[in-house]
Amino acid sequence: MPQIRLKLKQVTVALAALPFAVGIALAADQPEAKKGVTEAEVKYQAAGSPMANEEMHQNINPKAPPMTEAEFTKGRQIYFQRCAGCHGVLRKGATGKPLTTDKTLVNGTEYLKTFIKYGSPAGMPNWGTSGELTDQEVDLMARYVQQEPPTPPEYGIKDMEATWKVVVPPDKRPTKKMNSYNIDNIMSVTLRDAGQVALIDGDSKKIISILPTGYAVHISRMSASGRYLYVIGRDARINLIDLWMEKPDTVAEIKVGLEARSVETSKYKGYEDKYAIAGTYWPPQYVIMEGDTLKPLNIVSTRGMTVDNEYHPEPRVASIVASHFHPEFVVNAKETGKIMIVNYEDLKNLKTTTIDGARFLHDGGFDTTGRYFLVAANASNKIAVVDTKEDKLAGLVDVGKTPHPGRGANFVDPKFGPVWATGHLGDESISLIGTDPEKHKDQAWKVVRTLKGQGGGSLFIKTHPKSSNLWVDTPLNPDAKLSQSVAVWDINNLDKPFEVIPIAEWSGLGEGAKRVVQPEYNEDGDEVWFSVWSAKNQESAIVVVDDKTRKLKTVIKDPKLITPTGKFNVHNTQHDIY
Repeated sequence: MPQIRLKLKQVTVALAALPFAVGIALAADQPEAKKGVTEAEVKYQAAGSPMANEEMHQNINPKAPPMTEAEFTKGRQIYFQRCAGCHGVLRKGATGKPLTTDKTLVNGTEYLKTFIKYGSPAGMPNWGTSGELTDQEVDLMARYVQQEPPTPPEYGIKDMEATWKVVVPPDKRPTKKMNSYNIDNIMSVTLRDAGQVALIDGDSKKIISILPTGYAVHISRMSASGRYLYVIGRDARINLIDLWMEKPDTVAEIKVGLEARSVETSKYKGYEDKYAIAGTYWPPQYVIMEGDTLKPLNIVSTRGMTVDNEYHPEPRVASIVASHFHPEFVVNAKETGKIMIVNYEDLKNLKTTTIDGARFLHDGGFDTTGRYFLVAANASNKIAVVDTKEDKLAGLVDVGKTPHPGRGANFVDPKFGPVWATGHLGDESISLIGTDPEKHKDQAWKVVRTLKGQGGGSLFIKTHPKSSNLWVDTPLNPDAKLSQSVAVWDINNLDKPFEVIPIAEWSGLGEGAKRVVQPEYNEDGDEVWFSVWSAKNQESAIVVVDDKTRKLKTVIKDPKLITPTGKFNVHNTQHDIY
């Protein structure tokens, strides 16, 4: 959702939608808990879409209640701003139920008005009683969902090529690093509502440059060489940034669809920096590009059967990672629960291995060996484990409610050996999964330990090989004390209670939501950076904490740091260190 009102300390604050995986967004205030669905999960699922203003084919059902063209257009905009994240672009259902006309026409306008206004115990937000929609808008939406869904345009190679721009050709770029920055310790910071990324020098804590990008950059990825930075916005725009330039800047860009979340680059030996891949929410497909120019080479649709053998017309591409064992990408389709291992050795004779995971695949990361990829199937409350050496499913692990690990956290449990950890949106648990099938076979691909955190609504968990701390955020928790702080455990003494660190208080910011999100380590693993994120018209900051002492080290403030959210350290991102 573009803007939602939250009452904090008697002040109504307009907050832009939360940025991360699946296009995180704040839903309307919930006056009472929904049965079986936490407020954090509702906030997470009720994601807006940048497709609200796209031209679409209009096919109004003659059996539906009458609507003017202006009403239909407004209804379409509201639907994509508030509803598409749950119910799907084509209204055939995603994490929410289908809203196709075979169901909505039977229910009728009055029933639908009640449903939209008051919500449901299953997690439907109470759009009317929360004040998000007026009675007139509720009536409009009740009539809109009885029309045939408008069909968004497809997006093929010609559409991509029309947006493709090589700003600086490869032969005009530096042949060596032309600046004095410690590139390994640069942080790529998403400035969500400004449609920018800030490159911050991790050594000096100074802003190197702020670059225009796509809206709500979802992720930053590094090329295998560490030279190129790829960022992708929710509007499917990719920027390729050359960190060797005297002042790092965009050297190529492309728009690969209408809505997207994921980008990655080839990392296998002999293919470093050769290819890039991006997956889109709409159309449901992925595209393989030249790594140094973003020229589109091959587009593949993800439409097909789910793991339950039902056809799905719009499986959104969630996370993508690059294998270290083969020239392959691991592509995760959200709605189908299918994990596709895409071999890029021969793009004209593309070979794909398809693995059944679980619905709905989202984010994840590697274990410490880089062999096993663990990905959250958040609506199934499972973690799927992929063996990228053997290209097969190694395990399907039951965890807590709605796992959301980011890339997860790897460390050695004092009792159970190597583990990978995830937090959860739907409960306060942190699940530790054994990841060593050779020396700890009995613990492999099982939850060996469950920690109780300070609350649900967690988005990211983090540690570092040089650290003995495990950090967990809770930015979507409805309690301001929890959303403005983080919990930290001593890895060597996990039975000891966690410590609460008041990050937002340390930021020294005034009025605002001050949600604390995404811990990220510097190159040396001795600092942890947190985003303290408020609305676009309020001050935000980045708080840097000394990892060893857990004390405040510095606060980075600048008027140009508008809604900072995700942060990606070059070295750690390049080498999959988390």
